[in-house]
Order: sequence, then structure tokens, then C-alpha cells
Amino acid sequence: MTHNGVDIVDFVLYTIYPTAAFFAIGIAAKKTGLRQLYVYLMQAFVCFAFAVAYIVLIPLGGGQGIAVLLAMFGGLLLFMARKQKVQPAEEEQKST
Repeated sequence: MTHNGVDIVDFVLYTIYPTAAFFAIGIAAKKTGLRQLYVYLMQAFVCFAFAVAYIVLIPLGGGQGIAVLLAMFGGLLLFMARKQKVQPAEEEQKST
């Protein structure tokens, strides 16, 4: 197997960083009562930011796989944000 300059420990850390940011946004939003639409948008932005950073900053294409997954997850979050904007009543009904 060819070595692309990224050790398994580094790869695990590259996975933990966006996950920690993702959950930190969720916890902060829960404590502040932020609408779910804005939570999805912030989480999507974080996913896209990490994807771009991993493509640009990790040498020899070592972060391209996880960057693609983060970009796809960011797209899914944008889709969820759009759905939340179109049908916001479902969230309010579930919370009561």
C-alpha cells in the first residue's frame, strides 16, 4: 500500500476535529435556543470549511477522502436546512 504522508493517528484526529465542532455547535444551539434552520446552516458551513481545509492543507492528497465525505454531509445539511425553512411547523409541533 502506498503511503500518502498521513498516519492513522492523524486520520483519526482529522475525523475528530469536525465531529467536535459539529457537536459543539449543537450543544451551544441547544443552550441558546437557536432555531434548527440556523443550526443546520452553521454545521454545513463547518463541514465545507473543514473539507476545503483538508484538501488545501493536507499534503499528497491525504485528506481527500474525508474531505469528500464532509462535503457530501454539508450538502445533506443544506438540504435539511431548506426543508426546515419550507416546513418549520413540524419542529414546533414536536417540541410541544
